[in-house]
Amino acid sequence: MVKVRLFAYLKQIIGREEVLLPLPEGATVAMLLKQLGKDQPRLQEVIATGRVIVSINYARADGDEVIGEGDEVALLPPFSGGASLIPSEEDRNRILTAGAVRLQAEDFHLEAEIKKMKGVSKRIGGIVTFLGTARDYSRGRLIQQITFEHYPKMAEQCLAEIREEALKTFGVIGVTLIHRVGEIAIGENIVLVVVGAEHRQEAFRACAFCIDELKKRAPIWKKEVTPSGEFWVEDHA
Repeated sequence: MVKVRLFAYLKQIIGREEVLLPLPEGATVAMLLKQLGKDQPRLQEVIATGRVIVSINYARADGDEVIGEGDEVALLPPFSGGASLIPSEEDRNRILTAGAVRLQAEDFHLEAEIKKMKGVSKRIGGIVTFLGTARDYSRGRLIQQITFEHYPKMAEQCLAEIREEALKTFGVIGVTLIHRVGEIAIGENIVLVVVGAEHRQEAFRACAFCIDELKKRAPIWKKEVTPSGEFWVEDHA
């Protein structure tokens, strides 16, 4: 038996967060999807689009990848991209220990994060920030509340990877990525990117890169609560 975790509207379709599939030893991802479609007909239409993502041990898996005993398997709705390579365990521990990548339910404080960035290095000559907040109108609908769901370990790894890419690609000194999860009231903070660099140009480029890649690649899903119902948003800006 293989246990498959479901997220966002996929778990909503069948009313639970996990399913058990009777798969033989050496089963592939393609076999898993085929069996899942048979056992859960309500998911078959979604699977048939080819847009759902299967992850094994927090990394995107191709159809011919074999599922091993004890593997962490999940079925993920699209998040405008996929999961890229995972950083090494050493890099991940260093990044998360430094507090530069965070997923949290509680609010964050812009001034405090800027102060932390200033303390990273005396070579920092400019700090660029992006602050995303919850707006009350989207896609022609009034929004009453927003909920963000995420795949915890995979989302942390993805944000850590984006941070490392920004540091290496743009030569900046420091990068902080914070994304809130859970219920967010209108007007509240959602996401924060803080980049410290010697000069403004690389700081601006790195900041834009981080927020763009986060929206494309991180397994974080947005649900909007409106007067006419709840809607999962795949391509959230």
